[in-house]
Amino acid sequence: MFKNITEYCKETYDELVHKVTWPTYKELTNSAVIVLCASIVIALVVFAIDSLFEQFMKLIYSLFN
Repeated sequence: MFKNITEYCKETYDELVHKVTWPTYKELTNSAVIVLCASIVIALVVFAIDSLFEQFMKLIYSLFN
């Protein structure tokens, strides 16, 4: 059992060190900026839809009161 765990850890370390290509700092910051911008745009769209729905529901409630 311990042999399997040890072998797994060795293979995992080897893959992380020698086979995985890590992004550069510039690539990482570019990706982070893209994710941030997309998150802001999606948040604004959800806010706009929520505001429109709120106004629509206020109109509906005012018609039936």
